[in-house]
Amino acid sequence: MASEGLTAAAPAGTPGRRPRALLVGGGLSLVLAAVVVVHLGLGVSGVGIGDILDLLLGHGDARTEDVLVGSRLPRTLTGLVVGVALGVSGVLVQGATRNPLAAPDTLGVNAGAYFAVVLVAYTGVGLGPVPAGGAAFLGGLLAVGLVYLLTSGGVLTPGRVLLAGATVALAATSAAEFLQMLDVQATRGLFFWGNGTLLQSGLERPLTLGAVVLAGALAAPFLARPLDLLALGDETAQAMGVRVERIRPAAFLLAVLLSASAVSLAGPIGFVGLIGPVIVRQLGMRRHAVLVPMAALLASALVLGADAAAQLIVTPSATQPAEIPVGVVTALIGGPVFMVLARRVSTGDADTGAAVVVSDRRRAPGYAVALGGGLVALAVAMAVSLRVGDVPVGWSQLWAALTGSAEQITEAVVSFRLPRILVAALAGACLAVAGAAVQAVVRNPLAEPGLVGVTGGASLGAITVILLVPSAPLVALPAAAGIGGVLMLFLVLLVARGTRSGGRSGIDPTRVVLVGIGAAATSMALVNIMVVGAQMNISAALGWLAGSTYGRDFTALGWLALPALAAVLLVIAARPVNLLSLGEELPRALGLDLGRARLLILGAGAVLAAGTAAAVGAVGFVGLVAPHLARRVVGNSTARMVPMAAVLGAVLVVSSDALGRWLLAPTEIPVGIVTALVGTPYLVWLLRRSRDV
Repeated sequence: MASEGLTAAAPAGTPGRRPRALLVGGGLSLVLAAVVVVHLGLGVSGVGIGDILDLLLGHGDARTEDVLVGSRLPRTLTGLVVGVALGVSGVLVQGATRNPLAAPDTLGVNAGAYFAVVLVAYTGVGLGPVPAGGAAFLGGLLAVGLVYLLTSGGVLTPGRVLLAGATVALAATSAAEFLQMLDVQATRGLFFWGNGTLLQSGLERPLTLGAVVLAGALAAPFLARPLDLLALGDETAQAMGVRVERIRPAAFLLAVLLSASAVSLAGPIGFVGLIGPVIVRQLGMRRHAVLVPMAALLASALVLGADAAAQLIVTPSATQPAEIPVGVVTALIGGPVFMVLARRVSTGDADTGAAVVVSDRRRAPGYAVALGGGLVALAVAMAVSLRVGDVPVGWSQLWAALTGSAEQITEAVVSFRLPRILVAALAGACLAVAGAAVQAVVRNPLAEPGLVGVTGGASLGAITVILLVPSAPLVALPAAAGIGGVLMLFLVLLVARGTRSGGRSGIDPTRVVLVGIGAAATSMALVNIMVVGAQMNISAALGWLAGSTYGRDFTALGWLALPALAAVLLVIAARPVNLLSLGEELPRALGLDLGRARLLILGAGAVLAAGTAAAVGAVGFVGLVAPHLARRVVGNSTARMVPMAAVLGAVLVVSSDALGRWLLAPTEIPVGIVTALVGTPYLVWLLRRSRDV
C-alpha cells in the first residue's frame, strides 16, 4: 500500500542534527511532564495537585490516596499508554506507506479493532485485557487486509488508499453500532467507550496492556533504518539491501498490535497517530530512530492534554454525569489538521480533464421502462413498509385501511406510518439528487454529501438552533441546517482548491473528498461537545444524528419543500450540469461560465442535503449509491439521470426504514445505520472496480 510520489520521511542522519534532536526531545519531555502534573490534579473529587504533593511527601490523608490510586493514576497511565501506542503506530504506518495522511484511524485499523471488541461483547464472552487485545488485533488486521484488497488493483495513489481506509472505517463503525442495537444489555457502555475514554476502574488493564505497548515500542526502532531507506522508494531500498516484502508487513503488523492495544484499553481515539508524527517532522526530525520516541512523547502529551481539556469543558457532577470523550476532542483538533494536510498532498487527480463519473450501461432498457420500473419498485416498497413493524398489518387490512373500511386500530397504525414513509421517500429522492449535484461538480463518484462535509455542517447548524434557540419556530431548524451545510461545503471547496499544471487553480476531485472527511470529523466533534455540554437528551440527539424517520408527520414534508424545489431546478438546468462532466476547456468554449455554474449547482446540492438532514437527520450513502446506479441504468444525461436517481434514492430509504422497523421490532434501528450497512458494500465494490479514484 505504498503511495508513489509522497515521502513521509527522508533519512537525515548527519551528526549536526543531534543537538536539535536532544533539544526537541528535552522540550517534549518537559511538556509531557507538565501535562501529566496538570492531568493528575483534575477531577470532581476536590483533590488537587497540592493534595497529591502532600501525599507524596508523606503528609496526605487516606482519601487522597484512594483518589490517586483508584482513579487519577489509572486514568493518567492509560493516557500515556494510549499516546505511546498511537504515536509509534502512526510513525510505522506513515513510514510503510510513505503517506503523511496515513494513520491507524485513517486506514480503518481503529474501527476494525473497535468492531472486534463490540462483537466479543455481543457474544457475551468475558475476556481479560490480553485476550480482548488479541481480538482487537485480529479486527485491526482484518481492516488492513481489506484496505489492501481494495487498493491492490489499478493506480495506487494516496487518495485511493485513504478512501479505501475511510470505506473500511465506515463499514466497521456501522456494523458495531448495529450490534449495539441488537443487544443493548450485552454492549451497554460501549457507545461512550466507542468515542474514546481514559476512564479506568483500576491499574490492572493499563499496566497489562502497557507492558504489551512497551514491548512493541521497543521493537519499533529495529525497523527504523529499513523505513528510512524505504522512504527513497521501493527500488532504491531493495538495491540497498532492504527486504521490502518483509519490512512493510512487519511494520503493519507492529502498528496494528499497538493500535489494537490502545483501542482495547481506551476505545478508538482518532487523529493522534496522524498528528504526532506530522508535528515531529515539522520540528525537523526525519530519521525514524528519532521519530519513534519523539512521536510517542508528543502523542502522549496530546492525549492527556485533550482529556484534560474535556474535563475542563464539561465537569461531571450530580446534574451532569457525562463528560466529553477524549476522542471527540482529538477529532476536533485533528479534523482541521487533516484538512490542511489533504490540501498539501498531491493526489494526481487535479489535471483530470474528463469526468470520473461515467456510464457503464450495457443493453439498458428504455428510459420510460426504467423509470416506470423504479416507480413500481417504490410503490411495492411503500406498501411493504406500511405492513411491517411492531404491529403487523395484513394485506387485506391494509387495503381496508386505504379504502376507509378498516378497524380503528388498523387505521391508527396506517395513519401513523404513512407520513413517515412519505417523508422517507421524499428524503431519499432529495439525497440522491444532492449526490448527483455534488458528483457533477467535483467529478468524483465518491463525492457523496456526507463524505464532503455537507451532512456534518447541516447537523452542526441544526443542533446549534436546538440548543441556543429552543423556542425558535419550526422553520428555523431546516434553515439553520441548510445554511450550515452550504457553508461547510464551500469551506471544503475553498480548502481543497489547488493549483494545476499551467498555473491555473482548480478542483482536485479526490482532494475534495479527503478534505470533506476532515471537515465532517470536525463538525461532528463540535456537535458532540455541544450535546454533552448542554445536557441535551443524548439518546435522542444520537438517534437524530444517525438518521431517523421515527415520529415524522406531515409537517416534515413541509421542511422538504425547498429541497424538492432545488431538485426540480437542477433538472431544468440539465445542460450546464452535462457540460461540467466534459472538463474545463470545452465548456468554456461553448460559453459556459464554469465558476457561476459550479456555484449554483453546488448550492442546490447543499440545500438538498442540508434540508433533508433537518427533516430526517444524517442519512448517508444514498447520495452515492442512487446516482451511480441511475447512470448505469439510463446513462449520463442529467435530464434522465436525476429523476431516475431520485426514484432509486426513495426506494433505498423507504426499504431501509422498513427493514430498520421490522428487524428488531419493537426496537427501531435508525435508517442511517441501515443505509450505511447497505451502502458500504456498494462503495467497496465501486472502489475495487474503479481504476481512476
